[in-house]
Amino acid sequence: MKIAIAADHGGFPLKPTILDAVRAAGHEPLDLGTFTPEAVDYPDYAKKIGDAILAGQAERGILLCGSGVGACIAANKIPGIYAGLAHDTYSAHQGVEHDDMNVLCLGARIIGPEVAKELVAAFVSAKFTAEERHLRRTGKVREMEKGNL
Repeated sequence: MKIAIAADHGGFPLKPTILDAVRAAGHEPLDLGTFTPEAVDYPDYAKKIGDAILAGQAERGILLCGSGVGACIAANKIPGIYAGLAHDTYSAHQGVEHDDMNVLCLGARIIGPEVAKELVAAFVSAKFTAEERHLRRTGKVREMEKGNL
């Protein structure tokens, strides 16, 4: 699976760990930047992730900022992007399995590299269950999204 990776300056220090973790899990990272520690705006990188997924250049994405919160808010403004902030492995895999999450948001100032590796592994190995109750719930989310476009 191809996984788009993007970070603002707050997420930049953790990005190499994320790229390595994606490779270690047997997947191909697509590095969308930032490529320097200079200050940049997280919505620009949320848009890069969203555009890559919607264009079929990646199946999922991992988006980093300092806390993960701003990146998550911005990513969820893009129709078709279902981003979740996770700093524990249960949320990282359950967000995919139950909620069809396609972008994992992480706070590089919140978690360390070892936790980040575990979160990436949980996220990329998870699959949407497509159980009736989850299809019903995600369908309602998609209807809400359509109603607000």
